[in-house]
Amino acid sequence: MQQHHYKDCIEACFRCVALCYQCASQDLQEETHTDMNRCVQLNMECAAICNACGQLMSIESEKAPAIAKICAEMCRTCAEECAKHDHKHCKECAEACYKCAELCTFELI
Repeated sequence: MQQHHYKDCIEACFRCVALCYQCASQDLQEETHTDMNRCVQLNMECAAICNACGQLMSIESEKAPAIAKICAEMCRTCAEECAKHDHKHCKECAEACYKCAELCTFELI
């Protein structure tokens, strides 16, 4: 069986989706969740683009490189926001986003 061309990026994208949703959900449960509005918004945007990227790469779409570039940019933006917060879920999300950005950028080279 042949290994999928974008395997590492696809896996990173779907991990990022799960952790972004988890982060957004836990942010909304915080007592002062209104302070986390930007984090929640970026988590939702990042999850959406990572999901689309993972799906398009899975079917080896000709648009995969273009969407991966946007995905990497969004992941970096989300990671930078999450890294500002001391919550464990934000730190985990930031780490997953940075990794996804790195892998999606690398896979395009």
